[in-house]
Amino acid sequence: MADARSIFVTGLKNAHAMENQALSIMKPQVSRIENYPEVADMLERHIRETEGQIERLETILSGLSESPSTMKDMALSLGGSMAALGHTIAPDEIVKNSFANFAFENYEIAAYKSLMTVAELGGFPEAMSGLKANLEEEEAMARWIDNNLRSLTMKFASLKEAGASAKV
Repeated sequence: MADARSIFVTGLKNAHAMENQALSIMKPQVSRIENYPEVADMLERHIRETEGQIERLETILSGLSESPSTMKDMALSLGGSMAALGHTIAPDEIVKNSFANFAFENYEIAAYKSLMTVAELGGFPEAMSGLKANLEEEEAMARWIDNNLRSLTMKFASLKEAGASAKV
């Protein structure tokens, strides 16, 4: 594929910006959580994983003599901050954040699967281990949200019914 390198580099830069967006979504969420320590713990863990994912993407880009797009990083980080802010006014903020996080994790999974396909088609085997590690972390986070959404919703409803602070 003649354009494989260009497609791959663009995808890597997009993924780098996407991971910065993820940080700008998760960090404000975790700072607001009061009643859901299990969610805070998982978000803190995934923030550390995301920072590692960014490093892996930078290593892959560097190996191609490329660098992340500062403009894309800034734009998506701003968008992520605005998305996180948008849920703060909702009376069911924790539930809405969980919906959004689950959707975003699946978006990231799709991005990494696509990047791995382009790496395979374009002959970039050196990138596969980093991309696979990122994919596995995103899949694990999506599974955790999926497995815990029912109990989180039940806890939210129980706190709300008891008149306690339930939103975060």
